[in-house]
Amino acid sequence: MFHIAALALVLQQPVAPPPPSVPPAAPSPVVRVALTPATTAIQVGDTVRLRATAYDSAGAELPLSGVRWFTSGGRFEGAVDSTGLVTGGSPGTLNVTAFIRVADDPKGTIAQARVTVLPTPSARVVVSPAITHLYTGQSLSLGATAYSSTGDRRYDATLWSSDRPAVLAISADGRVTARAAGRATITATAGKATTSLIITITANPVATIELQGPASAVRTGDVVPLRFVARTAAGKVVDDVLPEWAVIGGGALVNGSGEFVAQQPGRYGVVASFAGRTAEVDVTAGPRDVVRPVMVTGRVPIKGTAAEFWLHPDGKFGYLTTLGDRVYAIDLSDPAKPFITDSVVVDARVINDLMTTEDGKYGVLTREGASTRKNGIVILSFEDPGHPKPIAEFTETVTGGVHSTYVYQGYVYLTDDATGSMRVIDIRDPYHPQQVARWETDRTPAGRMLHDIAVRDGLAYLSYWNDGLVILDVGNGMKRGSPQNPTFVSQFKYDLEALYRDVEAVGGPGFIRGTHTAWRQGRYVFVGDEVFSATPATSGGTVAGLGRAYGRLHVVDVSDITQPHEVAWYEPKDGGVHNVWVAGDTLYLGDYQGGLRVIDISGQLQGDLLLQGREIAHVATGDAKGSTPNGVNAWGAIYRDGYVYVPDMDSGLWIVKVQAQSELVP
Repeated sequence: MFHIAALALVLQQPVAPPPPSVPPAAPSPVVRVALTPATTAIQVGDTVRLRATAYDSAGAELPLSGVRWFTSGGRFEGAVDSTGLVTGGSPGTLNVTAFIRVADDPKGTIAQARVTVLPTPSARVVVSPAITHLYTGQSLSLGATAYSSTGDRRYDATLWSSDRPAVLAISADGRVTARAAGRATITATAGKATTSLIITITANPVATIELQGPASAVRTGDVVPLRFVARTAAGKVVDDVLPEWAVIGGGALVNGSGEFVAQQPGRYGVVASFAGRTAEVDVTAGPRDVVRPVMVTGRVPIKGTAAEFWLHPDGKFGYLTTLGDRVYAIDLSDPAKPFITDSVVVDARVINDLMTTEDGKYGVLTREGASTRKNGIVILSFEDPGHPKPIAEFTETVTGGVHSTYVYQGYVYLTDDATGSMRVIDIRDPYHPQQVARWETDRTPAGRMLHDIAVRDGLAYLSYWNDGLVILDVGNGMKRGSPQNPTFVSQFKYDLEALYRDVEAVGGPGFIRGTHTAWRQGRYVFVGDEVFSATPATSGGTVAGLGRAYGRLHVVDVSDITQPHEVAWYEPKDGGVHNVWVAGDTLYLGDYQGGLRVIDISGQLQGDLLLQGREIAHVATGDAKGSTPNGVNAWGAIYRDGYVYVPDMDSGLWIVKVQAQSELVP
């Protein structure tokens, strides 16, 4: 969950009327306040200074006794300093709030300005598909995508040209036509950035084409490779033919490699075209049919707001953190009768994360909002799993707060709230932790925020908010990285602003959004976004919270880890994506207002997983006795030995059992 947004909520709380025994305050002399400029646009890394002004009823300017500046809503598109100087951090809309005081107005007044942060100019253009060969008579549509020097998406108009249009022509929208044998260079230009492809055209040997469909029954979500065969007049197969693909019917997809997936049940016609010839095949898809019964087996309500949950490696104990100063130890030996055995209290307003070492002897918890302003991490002993004890802490370089950690082979990989960097802390001697490395993206600190880290097989997967998914070698060896020398491997970045325009339409510009979490499983990384409206939820005229969550789960193919690319997605309709857990071919998701979602991720993944009917089970984790009666606010999920453990912010821990496929009655 976003950890800076509370600032905006405090600012937007209505001022309570004075008690009856206190004389009413004198009317404020301030009639109007303004920030200048009220709306403006700057590029990433640029600055603009805002000026706050207060006016009385006669329109005269009042002298200010103080101004405090904030970027409201906890966004990381930029920053504002104590003088009103705004720095653009990443593309998006930055709402800047000024809390203004004049001498005779002790309550103060709030004013807002809107700063649009634009990407820097196009620095590179990526052309897809990056073809090198065509046959005469062949036509193909090319696409061009422009990016700034920091990898932000640009939308400059693309200008296409060919140095030999008589050999290879190209239209204004990027469609190439091979007219004659020879060689030609195609150039795509966006702003001042250009990319060129050298393409060889040879005589077309193809006389016939055919398309072969699946040999067995197909369900929605099954990825079916269709076989395209081109032959010469003598019947010889031509292997390097690149056809164009299309689907007749709106409920299915086919990619450039001829892989077909039905999003909805039905009968579809798939067409392959090449040099004026077409071939077609019919594919019929039935429903996926993966829904299974689910039951709640146990509950642990708590006072306050629950947050993260972690299982001890022995599976008999678990630990529930809170948006407060306390962690609860819970006995889970009987999942139907879990009970709290102890708690750990530390100086913090938020304990977001907790994780043990692989052997379960030690672990760490994160701190934010400590009264001493020394946050960092606390190292715990779990040698008695039901009664964890603090034994040390590390605050030296991370006093500004730590939101998330990942413990892996004697090292803690943590997020530094203050700098947006990753720190690596050696806890092989848990009583004497020490920092051994720091890594961060090149983006200015005004737009840099690292939200979460996961480590698998010596690769660290960093959920870097505005910068998408960043993959580092921290011991895998592919880039000679180590815990002491994290080394860049690759990055998957996408346009968050464009993706969540509908959220902006509902709640206003400046919505909270970013890459929030990642989980590696097999050839995929599941990357979740955290998204909230810019307008907080209210109850009885007061701010009650961030409101409804939104967000997509991206399925990123990393079979070539140097070239990650999105192939599928899941986007709930009643909440967002918070924390995920994958076990085998099943994904468990804390869906905020949607509760627990259990998703089938078996087989190859492509397209819209929600539309394909891959949801196995759903539990609305709401309780009439919760802090928000009947409210659902599922934070995440952990699976172990047939049970799913779900922390709900409003109602504590839920233990759920999903009936196994083998247990279903035929």
